[in-house]
Amino acid sequence: MTKILLLVVFLLTLYWLIPFILTAGMGIGVLKRKESSEKIAFTFDDGPHPVYTPQLLDLLKINNIKATFFVVGSKSEKYPEVIARIHSEGHLIGMHNYVHKSNWVMAPWTLRRHLRMTASIIEKITGERPIYYRPPWGLVTIFDLLLLKQYKIIHWSVMAEDWRSQGGSEKVKSRLLQKIKKGDVILLHDSGETIGADEDAPLNTIHALKEVFKELSRKGMAYSRIDEL
Repeated sequence: MTKILLLVVFLLTLYWLIPFILTAGMGIGVLKRKESSEKIAFTFDDGPHPVYTPQLLDLLKINNIKATFFVVGSKSEKYPEVIARIHSEGHLIGMHNYVHKSNWVMAPWTLRRHLRMTASIIEKITGERPIYYRPPWGLVTIFDLLLLKQYKIIHWSVMAEDWRSQGGSEKVKSRLLQKIKKGDVILLHDSGETIGADEDAPLNTIHALKEVFKELSRKGMAYSRIDEL
């Protein structure tokens, strides 16, 4: 029994823990931030959302900022007009799984099938097949690192815990302005429909960004899509 337990622990460590240390901890095999860049990259997860994503796009357009959206395939099917707008306004579209489910609880072949489905959905709407991928919660397995080499995996260097409403827009604003520096990849959300998130939380993010963009621009910060970082 002890040997079996040790074997299980070893296999789980190999499957989950080592990839987590390599990617989230050490940034190996993923992009967390670009040390040599003078720009910063805003990225938004979990959409598209029929209400919040258009509001965010309006704000980005006013400030002449191009961002990157990591979208959920099933939501992209449901709201193709939002995906089309993201693309037409010059933002980069990446993938965030077909459903918002951790790679740690999905079989590798299921994940690959879901990514192909999501890529096809986005390509059908925009004419471009995405190659950038952010796994939900940034969690990957050893098989992901070995089998997903056709995708560029993106993590982040700054987040503001904006999936929760607690603290409001001031919390989001304060954390972003305290943390952001050149070369950062910033993780935010344009949908609050996932486990552990508050549905109205993206509204706080949008309100916070109105002030954050003003302050960052005042400091001379330049913005970039992930593929241009």
